[in-house]
Amino acid sequence: MSLAETTSKIDHLSEEQRECIEICTKASEVCEWCADECAGSEEMAECLRLCRDVADVASLHARFMVRDSNYSSKLAELCAGACEECAEECERHDAEHCQVCADVVRECAESCRNMMSA
Repeated sequence: MSLAETTSKIDHLSEEQRECIEICTKASEVCEWCADECAGSEEMAECLRLCRDVADVASLHARFMVRDSNYSSKLAELCAGACEECAEECERHDAEHCQVCADVVRECAESCRNMMSA
């Protein structure tokens, strides 16, 4: 069962929340990939750190949305900020994994910003 199929069964989620859960999950996965690719390179240390931060925060935010936590909007703000900082760092590098990561985390930041008031 896909993530979209799974979240469609959770009654309390809006379509906007379902989309945010999907993009947060995607951002978490892409950031893990980017961080792994950056590992071992001293010049990529900041990129690696920020990617790991986003991977953890985005995953946590998705889980909080699923459980309808009262803290979800606060995590949305944190996730959006982390995603924006990560995207800025990734955009500084020519590596394909960094460019892919920057695109995905920018999308995640936008989605999370929409969740801040939801």
